[in-house]
Amino acid sequence: MGDAYKKAGVNIEAGYQAVKEIKAHVARATRPEVMSSLGGFAALFKLPIEQYRKPVLVSGTDGVGTKLKIAFELNQHHTIGIDLVAMCANDILVIGAEPLFFLDYLATSKIEPSKVGQIVAGIAEGCVQAGCALIGGETAEMPGFYQAGEYDLAGFCVGIVEQDQIIDGSTIEPGDVILGLPSSGLHSNGFSLVRKLLVGNDKFDLNAIFDQGKTLGEILLTPTRIYVNALKGLIKQLPPAGMAHITGGSFIENIPRVLPGSCNAEIELGSWPVPAIFRLLAEEGQLTHSDLYNTFNMGIGMVLVVKDDLLEATLKHFEQLGEPVYQIGKVTAGKQQVIFKEANQ
Repeated sequence: MGDAYKKAGVNIEAGYQAVKEIKAHVARATRPEVMSSLGGFAALFKLPIEQYRKPVLVSGTDGVGTKLKIAFELNQHHTIGIDLVAMCANDILVIGAEPLFFLDYLATSKIEPSKVGQIVAGIAEGCVQAGCALIGGETAEMPGFYQAGEYDLAGFCVGIVEQDQIIDGSTIEPGDVILGLPSSGLHSNGFSLVRKLLVGNDKFDLNAIFDQGKTLGEILLTPTRIYVNALKGLIKQLPPAGMAHITGGSFIENIPRVLPGSCNAEIELGSWPVPAIFRLLAEEGQLTHSDLYNTFNMGIGMVLVVKDDLLEATLKHFEQLGEPVYQIGKVTAGKQQVIFKEANQ
C-alpha cells in the first residue's frame, strides 16, 4: 500500500483502528428505530410517526467551546463527549422534544485511536443519558490545521414533538412561577474567562483538591448535566409554559428568549445554592453581577416557567423523582427583561 498520504500527515490505518475502538461504545447508544450500522455513507432512522398525529422534527447543533482546552491540559477526554450531547439535547428539550438521534464531528491534527475511543465513549454515554441513538459521525484528520494533540468537536441532535405540544413560551403571563433545576457545575460555558482566571495562574493547581474531595481540574471538567430524564415525564403530564437552557449568556440572555414581549422575569437571588467554583471565579476576577449572570449558569442549568395552579403538582413530580428544584422567581409585567432582586427585598 502506498504511503504518500501518510507522509503528508494523514494515517488512514489509524482511522481504521479508531473505528474499531468506538464500535462497542456506539452499540450502547441505540434505539429500535435505527436501521443502519456504523461505517456506512449515511445513517438510517425510521421515524416513529405512528405514535404521533402531527409530528414535528426539532434539531439543534452545538460544540463544547474552550472547555476542550482543560481536557487537553489534563489529558482527560472521557467526559467531554457528554458535554457535547448535553449542549444539543438540552436545547431541543426546551421545545418539548424527545431526542431521537445524534451525530458528531471530530476533527484533529492526528488520529490517536485510544483518545478517539475515550471521546466517543463520552458521546455514547451522553446519548444513553439523553435516550437518543448515536447513529453516525465523522472523524477528520487535518495535519497542519490543528495544533498537535488538540481537536474540536461539534454535535447535531434531532428530536420529535407533537405539533400542538410544542413549548414556546407563548402562554407565559404575569403571575407564573419560575423554577430552576441545579446545574452540575460550570457546564460548557464561560471557559475563556475561566481559563484566563485559573489556568496558568500560579495560585491554582488543577490537580489540588478544591471542593467536596474533587480536584479543581475535576470540578472544571464535570460534564454538563443532561435534563432529559428529569423533564420528559413532566413535559408529557404537566408541561411547563416555557423552558430555558441556561448556557452562554446565562440568565440575562437565555430567559428572555422564551418570554413574551410584555413580560419580565424577576429572579430572587439567594433562592438556590451557588457552587463554590462560581464564588472562586467571582473573587479571583472581581467579577460584577453582570459579568456573572451574563456568563455563568451560577448553579442553575435549566429554568422552567410554570402556571401557579400547576406549581404544587410540579414540585411533587420532582420530589417523587428525587430531583432538587428551586423556586427562583416569578413572571411580572415588563419588557422581556430579567430583573434581579435580593431575597426578601
